[in-house]
Amino acid sequence: SQDIATLLKCSCGTVELELGGSPTGCGFCHCSTCRDFYGLPIFSATSWKREAVVCATGDKHLGEFVHRTKQMRRYFCLTCGETLFGINRLEMAVVGTPLIAKAFAGELPVEFRPTFYLFYAYRVLNVEDGFQNTLKVEAVPCTKNQRLQLMHKPSSLVELMQVLQLRD
Repeated sequence: SQDIATLLKCSCGTVELELGGSPTGCGFCHCSTCRDFYGLPIFSATSWKREAVVCATGDKHLGEFVHRTKQMRRYFCLTCGETLFGINRLEMAVVGTPLIAKAFAGELPVEFRPTFYLFYAYRVLNVEDGFQNTLKVEAVPCTKNQRLQLMHKPSSLVELMQVLQLRD
């Protein structure tokens, strides 16, 4: 995959993020944790290695919310309140696709378009988008060995799926 350098801005322009490299995954998450944490019925997002998401300007205006029970953090502009990215329990940065689309005049480039669903069985809205043959990852109980492998924080969705032995 091709490396991409992208500059993202919050609604008021106070905080700018730079995305470097390529996303490790682009998908739709239907889990209740993401729905509750981000306040959305479906979370369309890209995942990145943590070091690939950098606050380029306005870091003093970047607020942080740490969930009290889940291993998740959300970062937002203190001026306009827009969520810029989150950190999931695997310590991967998660950037919503609407913020990326805004950087490209509202059109989401193909390299950032979702290609899979997570936890589709837990959806609160049906999605009609022509992804009939798309991977739909469901909650999978982990074995002790898989939990040990997950403690090493997989660096990509592909690696996570390999650990959990998920197949299309």
